[in-house]
Amino acid sequence: MRFRHPDGSTVHLAYCTNVHPAETLDGVLAQLRDHCEPVRRCLGRDRLGIGLWLAKDAARALITDPVTLRGLRAELDRRGLEVVTLNGFPYEGFGAQEVKYRVYQPDWADPERLAHTTDLARLLTALLPDDVTEGTVSTLPLAWRTDFDEHTAATAGAALTTLSGRLEALEELTGKSIRIALEPEPGCTVETTADAIGALAALPGDRIGVCIDTCHLATSFEDPATALTALGAAGVGIPKAQLSAALHAEHPHLPEVRTALAAFAEPRFLHQTRTLTPGGLRGTDDLGEALAGDALPDDAPWRAHFHVPLHAPPAPPLTSTLHVLQEALALLVGGAQPRTRHLEVETYTWQALPPELRPRTRTQLVDGIAAELTLARDLLTDLGLKELP
Repeated sequence: MRFRHPDGSTVHLAYCTNVHPAETLDGVLAQLRDHCEPVRRCLGRDRLGIGLWLAKDAARALITDPVTLRGLRAELDRRGLEVVTLNGFPYEGFGAQEVKYRVYQPDWADPERLAHTTDLARLLTALLPDDVTEGTVSTLPLAWRTDFDEHTAATAGAALTTLSGRLEALEELTGKSIRIALEPEPGCTVETTADAIGALAALPGDRIGVCIDTCHLATSFEDPATALTALGAAGVGIPKAQLSAALHAEHPHLPEVRTALAAFAEPRFLHQTRTLTPGGLRGTDDLGEALAGDALPDDAPWRAHFHVPLHAPPAPPLTSTLHVLQEALALLVGGAQPRTRHLEVETYTWQALPPELRPRTRTQLVDGIAAELTLARDLLTDLGLKELP
């Protein structure tokens, strides 16, 4: 979906396909047929943006076979779909029964992360619509914190510097500008926007910036205005933003609240949980850990890294952090000029919701994704952006 900003530029809205993960190219093609095109039709649009997730095997199949790559681009066109952004955070196995800490491997100290991200940038130049010259790839915020020391930090920094040079050469070759966006996430080396500023300050050029994920921002209790002001002052760009909402519990000490939270403690994904205390931010790696005994103070609100559907917050006594998304979005695209032009709805946890909240059919999932995009569209038009055909 495309929108005209009051300054005349185009802002793109997509939804991320990691909600139906596929490891192979055949699986990706099935996604387009079974989910992406039906979402477009449900919205009544001639064109729909998708944030494509390409696992390493699918990416490798495309990068080694130009004919197959052209075939994917033709399939996107045929189904009324367009790609201006890729989700390069998960490397593989995102559809596994247990993902948890595995999603942070390989990290940016591993040469494979650089190779994979380079492949994604090259692929995106071939997938961009004919009238678009700028693409983005979101990626891992360096590493999970326990795997990082001075040596690995230096190795990761060198990899990003190498990547920046490769992106410059890629633009000279193709005329397409691809920017990479580190996605701060609770528990990672780069958890907050302040961490991102520290990690990116020494990098040359402006080809690597930050992906603002509004669920992650909220989980870490970051104030959107403070965070975005700091990024601007540091000269760190925001190539991409992910529109998402975290799980919020206002009174986690109450038994009924803990019971409600326990329904979201599931075995597939990591749900980092945070609370803001007078001494600063406290947290656990997973929601189940927070609920076990006194691992986390419960005299102040908790937020958990669980991407809840934008249009359907959980029932009381829980809620979502949709208001943080709204505040961030107003700052990102509601001003005289947009701070980012690539927006992606990223609710990958539909099948991790409590059983009674999960979509039971493909049609229900399509309807849910369409409802999220409708909400995002309405927020954008309320900010003065005009939806384009």
